[in-house]
Amino acid sequence: MAIVAMLFVGCANTDIDPNDITYKFDGTWNIHESFERNSDGSITYHATPWGGLVASLRERNLPVDWSGYESISVEFAEPTKLSTQLQFSNKIRTFGRVGITTLRLYFDGQDVSQVDEVAIQAADTCTLKIKRVYLTPGTSVWDSTPIWVGECVFGNWENGFSVDASHFMDAQEGDQLEFVYTNDTSNPQVIYWQFKTIYNGTESTLEGNADQLNDWGCASVGNSGIFRIHLTAKDVKELRKVGLFCNGYYNIVTQVNLLKRGYTGKGS
Repeated sequence: MAIVAMLFVGCANTDIDPNDITYKFDGTWNIHESFERNSDGSITYHATPWGGLVASLRERNLPVDWSGYESISVEFAEPTKLSTQLQFSNKIRTFGRVGITTLRLYFDGQDVSQVDEVAIQAADTCTLKIKRVYLTPGTSVWDSTPIWVGECVFGNWENGFSVDASHFMDAQEGDQLEFVYTNDTSNPQVIYWQFKTIYNGTESTLEGNADQLNDWGCASVGNSGIFRIHLTAKDVKELRKVGLFCNGYYNIVTQVNLLKRGYTGKGS
């Protein structure tokens, strides 16, 4: 009977998704927070303002290497009622507006070879029902074409730059805009950094990262590196017509690239 039981357990585990890391979330940053793990594997998280439901990822006390993945996603059981954020190792983060059911963070050229932990955060006290958190393997490569090179020091929304419509004539839905930037640390009181990207001459923000924008149309970014926007059909149409304008809060942008998709040949 013991052998039969062992075989049954072994078979039961064959359906586990190796990219699903929901079970890794096992603690919180704030002692006043709590969570329950439900029988279906989902999590009910009782959040405090910008606390954190945390997944500890170290293996044999060493960070994990996520270089083979292109994104991490959080699926909520119901639309969020407050703004949320997903970040890892206090370096890379993405902001999620109210009313989303999926919060996705693309790694997009960031160094993810040394990942210690991931945290899901909420802007205020609330309950988040999290269906699952999963990684998506990387199957794409991107051909890069520079469309703007220079140095724009945003400051406190003081400066911005435009990219002419002529640079978007070859753009297609699914392409990416890549901004190469460093954080401006000249003001020690600045503790966050933002981008705002609009169709030039309008007040309309790009559609491709709409779920990541706050109420003022701004995207919060992590430490110096790469910020990317996946272009929609509407983005391509408008950018071909009027071009792009970009400004923000305490970042220094040195290059913008248009990325077109290729494939590594692994997976589908």
